[in-house]
Amino acid sequence: MQKDAMTMAKHTLTVREATLDVLRSFGVDRVFGNPGSTELAFLHDWPDDIDYVLGLQEACVVGMADGYAQATGRPAFVNLHSAAGLGHALGNLFTAFRNKTPLVVTAGQQARSILALRPYLFAEEAAQFPKPYVKWSVEPARAEDVPAAIAKAFLISMQHPRGPTFVSIPSDDWARPGSVPEIRSIAGEFAPDITAIERLAAAIAKADNPVFVVGPDVDRNGAVEQMVAIAERAKAAVWASPMSSRASFPERHPLFAGFLHAAPGALAEALRGADLIVVFGAPVFTFHVEGYCDLFTNGTPIWQITDDPTEAATSPVGESLIGTIPKSLTALLSALPDTTQRQAPAARKAPPVPQAATPIPPSFALSRLSALLPPAAIVVEEAPSHRPAIQTYFPMAGADSFYTMSSGGLGYSLPASVGVALARPGQRIICLIGDGSAMYCVQGIWTAVQQRLPITFVVMNNSGYGAMRFFSRIMQAERPPGIDLPGLDFVSLARGFGCPAQRVTEPGDLDRALTDAFAHDGPCLVDIAVDETVSILFEERKKDAITSSKEITP
Repeated sequence: MQKDAMTMAKHTLTVREATLDVLRSFGVDRVFGNPGSTELAFLHDWPDDIDYVLGLQEACVVGMADGYAQATGRPAFVNLHSAAGLGHALGNLFTAFRNKTPLVVTAGQQARSILALRPYLFAEEAAQFPKPYVKWSVEPARAEDVPAAIAKAFLISMQHPRGPTFVSIPSDDWARPGSVPEIRSIAGEFAPDITAIERLAAAIAKADNPVFVVGPDVDRNGAVEQMVAIAERAKAAVWASPMSSRASFPERHPLFAGFLHAAPGALAEALRGADLIVVFGAPVFTFHVEGYCDLFTNGTPIWQITDDPTEAATSPVGESLIGTIPKSLTALLSALPDTTQRQAPAARKAPPVPQAATPIPPSFALSRLSALLPPAAIVVEEAPSHRPAIQTYFPMAGADSFYTMSSGGLGYSLPASVGVALARPGQRIICLIGDGSAMYCVQGIWTAVQQRLPITFVVMNNSGYGAMRFFSRIMQAERPPGIDLPGLDFVSLARGFGCPAQRVTEPGDLDRALTDAFAHDGPCLVDIAVDETVSILFEERKKDAITSSKEITP
């Protein structure tokens, strides 16, 4: 009788078991990680209902989790190995912060029992390591506090503006007694001040030539359809914000005006003639070079709608409305009167069809890629030196069609394409990447192979850092080292990971190579040898910004 009572006694949960239940309660179906000794107590006897997605380097792990979280709209869970592993991941953790991606990142700490001895793999003040590029960071004071800390990290990561959080966990905490905290939900959407919305609606109705600037937060929050409805009612030209990491407006729509440069003078020139500028889900503005922007001094009214109080406070001029994007756009659409009397702006002209040549012009390669793109394909891009050609010859469909990094740091998009593919089972993903960018996290191809993901890796190979070639000229840097990248064999690299690959050097072979790659059951790589000629990434109006334009061929 006593034995039966003991058998029926309630099982005491460990910290590990309680944490796994916390993950399940937040809908976690995958953990992205790269394991080490300080994580083994968490990883032993891994449960069947949560997949473990292995990345071969920690930057790959965070990039994959970022893509997955953005594509699902849910926070992803990351498990890294100690301070060294977190250090490897910091570049893509910074990108996740700038991408406003909800992540819960954990890293193993040495055992509490020997922390005072400063042991091997010990991280002093581990919670300080990833700051300031996490929203919240902690190493719980007690083992039993770990599950509650992880639950709190999930809740904080999902509050607007969203972003990564970090929990450091000593390796001997996992086996200690623990309990599942009360799992709470927070209604994180919040509306802007309705009086300010009504004032903005009236300003839009009164303007003769309103211009909208749409940023990545529109698509990130699933509000592209609302944005289109507002633009159509207002009959306003719509520009993509500088360096936007998402496609927040259909680029074939007649109201789409183009892409704003990250150069102050060029941006001001593009928006000249507007008597009202409204920025949705983006800063005012993101610049990459210094210069004078007369929009800040010429009296043009500028409004901003953002879910980020820091972005609102950073804007140098104008009025900002703070609210989450879906609620803000819903309120604005409701308040905006009909503008049928206003003349819609003329649609921008289609570019001429690029001509084939050898070496292959990037514009021709991108035009063919656009023409052959499978229906509903998603593009994950990191080819910065080709971005002007991408924006001209490879228009995106709008909602959930395009991902790249907001940080400017390379090494994000190749692993992110793996995460997006995991979130979109069976959907074709195009990882459009430069040869220099690909080498930062090329190990992500291995994970794509192991997961049998339908990713086509398209390498725009110009044998170097094309963006640096451009900047070295406009900044008058003579013969800087480290720009050329000879001898990279992407076909051999891909095949070494188990991924079929081919190289294309002649334009006549391009259509067949792309068509075969898109039809392949699983990942495939196409390495396109493109013209090395330096592209103009943006034009600055200042006379001294580009010192030798005759040497730069667009």
